[in-house]
Parts: sequence; structure tokens; C-alpha cells
Amino acid sequence: MNNTPIANRKTIVLVGNRNSGKSSLFNLILGQDMSIVSDYAGTTTDPVGRNMELIGYGPVRIIDTAGLDDLGDLGQMRVRKTQLEIGEADLVVHVFNAGQENRQDLLDARDRYKKLNKKAIYIFNKCDGIEDIQAYKNAVRPGQDCIFTSVKLGADHDLKDMVCKFIAENISGLEEDRGLLEGLARPGDTVVLVVPIDSEAPKGRLILPQVQMIRACLDEGVISIVVKDTELEAALDKFQDIDLVVTDSKIFDRVAGILDKSGKDIDLTSFSIVFARQKGDIDIFLDGAAYLDRLKDGDRVLIAESCTHTTSHEDIGTVLIPNLIRKKTGKDLDFEFSQGKLDETDLSRFALMIQCGGCMMTRNNMMNRIGLAGQSGIPITNYGVVLAYLKGVFDRAIY
Repeated sequence: MNNTPIANRKTIVLVGNRNSGKSSLFNLILGQDMSIVSDYAGTTTDPVGRNMELIGYGPVRIIDTAGLDDLGDLGQMRVRKTQLEIGEADLVVHVFNAGQENRQDLLDARDRYKKLNKKAIYIFNKCDGIEDIQAYKNAVRPGQDCIFTSVKLGADHDLKDMVCKFIAENISGLEEDRGLLEGLARPGDTVVLVVPIDSEAPKGRLILPQVQMIRACLDEGVISIVVKDTELEAALDKFQDIDLVVTDSKIFDRVAGILDKSGKDIDLTSFSIVFARQKGDIDIFLDGAAYLDRLKDGDRVLIAESCTHTTSHEDIGTVLIPNLIRKKTGKDLDFEFSQGKLDETDLSRFALMIQCGGCMMTRNNMMNRIGLAGQSGIPITNYGVVLAYLKGVFDRAIY
């Protein structure tokens, strides 16, 4: 369960004002005391996330956050962190303090999440403080997206089951990621995966996109052959009926040359492009690549990765792509780099955003970044698409 990649987990974010009982609900759902709970407003200062198996759904990541009404300069920094978590959420669980919040607070929250295009549900907690709970419910006029609880009086299996069932029912209706090989390969097809072993390759194991691709082939009944680029020619000679080659984007041109030399009509794509098709909007990424030719001296380019890792002299994001763009455009460009969560909501100072394949992201995360770029009025593209463009195989690759 805990080995399930974050990209394959829906993210559930608990939000609400200080002292609404978010952390108590977080602990109740997990069945253990992970967040500190107290009567002091503002106890939770940073997002706290844990992976779990949600009965009735499957693997998820649940995150407790600081209060939306936190005060002061430091408090506003905490609110900013919470807002970033909301941006990455697949499902927002907004927790109200039933003793202090009313129908207007519910309507305001619904309106806010609708504008953010976020699926949200609402838990009215601390109902033990309401003298006439039925009158309160009548005043709130809740819908199917609301439940009423009191963690203080009901921290037992019945309450936990009710809350978890409520969350599971609502997250089950969310859009699922398309299959990695959807539209690229069918059961019985043969796919060659080209995996270079260079200074960035982890010792003794494959990286996540490669592992996920192999698993996708197994799940879909596709025959997979894994080779290094130095063995690709031999594989093409040995195996006659190959339908698709998927390569690391860094060696796009080399692999395309080997395929063309073989004389075989074999489709070619990259791991990054496959993930771009699954996680994002490939047409937007293709349009974004055309902006490389429009870059001017002094333009800022944001290169965004969804995970954090150490870099090397062969790093694709911080070294290879910037160098190739400078070489192709001949422009004096300013590159900025982001790893992990994107800590900005206004990207208008950039001329172009280049996003990694997103193997560590859900489709919702990726679409949120695409939407953010659109709202900021800047084009966005993807590592694999950019490298196909820069290495002269843009028209050779399939998308």
C-alpha cells in the first residue's frame, strides 16, 4: 500500500478555519495521532500529509493544513501554503466549526471552490456545541455534499466509518487517469522500451516512468522488450514485428536515426510524451513548443519538475534543455527552475513554461499547472515535446 506512487493516489486536503477540528478529523481518519491537537487556534502550522488505504476506494494521500483565517505575516505564509495544497487537491474537504459558521459560510465556500474548479465536500464539526442541532441543520440547509459530526464525542469506529465512507463516495466519482498506452498500443502489440544507462540512472534500478511503462504493458497485455540504446539495433534485427518504440527523450535523435536506418516503419515516442498524453493536454503542449522560435533576448523561461532530486552534468531539466534552447535560438535567455510544488500563482513574468513528464503527478495536478499557465497568459509545453522539437524529430514522433 505505502509503495503506491503518489501519482497513483488521489490527494484529499482538509481545510477550514483555525480550531474547526481539521486535525482531529485527520487523526480520526488515519486511526493514529499524526497531527497535534489543542484548543489553541493555529496549532497546525504546516501541511502534514500521510498515505493511506481508504476503505471503499483505495490508495490516497490525505493532508492536514493550517487555518484559512490565520493572522499576521507568519499566518499569511501559512495560509499561502494551504492555498497551494488546495491547488494540488483532487478533493477538498472543508471543515466548518458548527458553533461559529453558518449557511453563508457554506455558500461562500461552494462559490470559491467552483471558481477554482475543485471538487469539494463539507463537514460541519463540533456539533456537540449546538444546543438544537436540528434547528441548526434547518438553518444551514445542507445538500448531499455535507455531513455533521462531533469528533470530540464520537471518536469511535462508527464515526470514522461514516466520515471515510462520505469521502470515498465523493472521490470515487472523480475522473481517472487514462491508460498510459491508450491510443498507442493494443493487446498483443510489441513495444520496445529504450532505457539509456548514464550518470543519471540510479544504480541497480529503473526510474519510475520506466517501471510504470513496463507495468502498463503487463496490465494491457502488450509485449514489452527493454533494451539500452546500444542494443536497439540488435533488437530490431532479432524481433521482426515491433509496433512502437518508446525512448528516453534525451536520445530521441539517436533512436530515430537507428529506426530510420533499419528501414522499418515503426512508430516512435518518448516516456515524457506518453506521460504528457496521460496527465495533461498534449495539444496544448504541442502548441507551446512552437513558441521556442519566438523567444527574445532577456525572456524568462520556467522549467518545472514535479519531484525533487539532485542534479548532474547531464541533468535533462537544468542542463540539457537550457543548453539546447540557447543553441537553437541564439538568444540570451534567463532560465528559472522549480522542483516539487509550484510556489507561484502568477506566471506572467515568464515567456514560456516547460513542464516535466509528470510521473509523480496526478492528472489533476498537471491540469492545474496547465490552467495556471493559461490564466497567466503564457504558453506551456513538455520535456519530451521540446526535445523532439530541438532534436529535429518533431514530425517523426507520434503524440
